[in-house]
Amino acid sequence: MLKIGLLGAGRIGRVHAINIANHARSQLVAVSDVNEDAARSLADAYGAKAVSSEAILADASIDAVLIATSTDTHSDLIEKATAAGKAVLCEKPVDLSLERAQRCLNSVHGTGVPVMIGFNRRFDPNFSAIKASITAGEIGKPELLSITSFDPAPPPVAYVKVSGGLFRDMMIHDFDMANFLMGDAPKTVHAAGTSIVDPEIGKAGDVDTAVVTLTYADGRIAVIKNSRRAVYGYDQRVEVLGSEGLLSAGNVLENTVSKATKQGVTSAKPEFFFLERYMRAYAAEWNAFVATILDGAANPVSLKDGVAALALAEAATQSAKSGQAVSLA
Repeated sequence: MLKIGLLGAGRIGRVHAINIANHARSQLVAVSDVNEDAARSLADAYGAKAVSSEAILADASIDAVLIATSTDTHSDLIEKATAAGKAVLCEKPVDLSLERAQRCLNSVHGTGVPVMIGFNRRFDPNFSAIKASITAGEIGKPELLSITSFDPAPPPVAYVKVSGGLFRDMMIHDFDMANFLMGDAPKTVHAAGTSIVDPEIGKAGDVDTAVVTLTYADGRIAVIKNSRRAVYGYDQRVEVLGSEGLLSAGNVLENTVSKATKQGVTSAKPEFFFLERYMRAYAAEWNAFVATILDGAANPVSLKDGVAALALAEAATQSAKSGQAVSLA
């Protein structure tokens, strides 16, 4: 039984607490948060104790930590946790700074302590099925990838100002998905972004609508589309064209009912946001983390994967500002 300390009792921390508590081989024993009331409330709900992050890291009885704190704390906490010999599942991104994330990777390298980054979409049943089909060679070699990721509504501008920007905060999931499905990092990144959903986002120095083109050394191409506004719901689609066929995954809808009349055919809207859309993925992600620790299974999303996705986000940010393609080392 893994004893888990949860760092962060906000929205995503509460999602993780459910999966930790519901898993047959893990137990939530401690929760910390800068908001002590939030930590206490969440801890009480699962029979855990509310303590400081320092106390969790110093507690030898705690086997692993889940980091769901603000992004600017991630690298420091990863380093401290691994130094204490605790396995880590850390929410994305590794850091807002690529340089800091690389230092974190170098620091953790060689410790032998597992660090997994929370790119939960890899564990979505639809997207993981696409990956399995690619790996099995069912469509030949993937040649053209299209990823659509639209939020139902923009976040508050106060959040935008501390998020690191759309490419680091939102599209980073899609950069990881591209690396996951294409099995390689691209050679160049070309981004175009604008602020047409909320002018205040533009004034804050960010974009709310963006398209990124990734080109690979062997000529393959991936296109990622992001928008902070899709009035019909949370739009999450993937399409892979290969040399021998096509794979696609559509939206998960609120229900499976469709209506066909002489006026036309209608169906339900996509599920509203990530909490509805990806709950199964979060549960599968936690199961994979537990298997990595207890069964010695391969780490499905390493710290190196997290740094690779952040590198693409950094390149896209630079490209959107300059209007030029950015090459990756």
